[in-house]
Amino acid sequence: MSWIREGELTIIERFCANIIKAGPMPKHVAFIMDGNRRYAQKCHVERQQGHSQGFDKLAQTLRWCLNLGIREVTVYAFSIENFKRSKEEVDGLMDLARQKFSRLLEEQENLKKHGVCIRVLGDLPLLPLDIQELIAQAVLATRNYNKCFLNVCFAYTSRHEISNAVREMAWGVEQGLLEPSDVSESLLDKCLYTNNSPDPDLLIRTSGEVRLSDFLLWQTSHSCLVFQSVLWPEYSFWNLCEAILRFQMNYNALQKARDSYMEERRRQQMERDQAYVTKKLQQEGFTSHGDSWRRRTLLQKCTAMREERIQGFLQALEHKRADFFERLCTVSA
Repeated sequence: MSWIREGELTIIERFCANIIKAGPMPKHVAFIMDGNRRYAQKCHVERQQGHSQGFDKLAQTLRWCLNLGIREVTVYAFSIENFKRSKEEVDGLMDLARQKFSRLLEEQENLKKHGVCIRVLGDLPLLPLDIQELIAQAVLATRNYNKCFLNVCFAYTSRHEISNAVREMAWGVEQGLLEPSDVSESLLDKCLYTNNSPDPDLLIRTSGEVRLSDFLLWQTSHSCLVFQSVLWPEYSFWNLCEAILRFQMNYNALQKARDSYMEERRRQQMERDQAYVTKKLQQEGFTSHGDSWRRRTLLQKCTAMREERIQGFLQALEHKRADFFERLCTVSA
């Protein structure tokens, strides 16, 4: 089964899609694709068949998203917690991953046609080396495509991602690329696996479970969360439309909360910069208010130097991550 199915919507689906697209549309949708094992049990088939059907549904859902103008999708494919399942099931999931990433490498023309950039997010060294190599080839082969983006969270949990981001910032300080005062929420955002993506507008979980299961905890603080009872392999275009309608009903409140949060973040950064400038002025012998011209000059210099350090650090971090994939491709070659 192809990663992205060809084909158009039916007449009735196109009609409903046009109505939905008259309202605000999510640009980035995340899916917790839950219910594969229960689907297999329901249909009296092997668990592996349930997971395979789940992948087929992903391919179909990606087509629906493309037709609806949703240009970024993030899916929870394999949690680090899933390693605790039976060896038989984990081995089966790894075999499925081998098949699907190998298939992806055979679909270069289709991915190029749609401009699909594939990103795989997670602690990839936890995976078998051959799967790491397939992933690296897929990521590097599509990294310059920018019409739409598929983020596959594999060997991932959000707490692990946040812990890793903290370690990356500590590495930046240790290497002399950052000052301890540069560490902030904004910088942590940029150190996450998802640093190249906007936060999801809409998160959908299937199967009736009403928890996030350690998925995108940081990124979904201002997202619309929709929990649907349908099992993932049975997901339909109409289920997706229902979730988008619920997003549209809550759009104004979500946008207001997001804007308020960003404004508060900017205010806090300004307060930190002003406190730094006040301290510097006092060290230079000025009064607490100091000379206004000197204060403005120091504030501008402080901001510029911080931004320069952060940009240098982020470039080094990006290079480190790219080098990881390139080394894997060299090994496989």
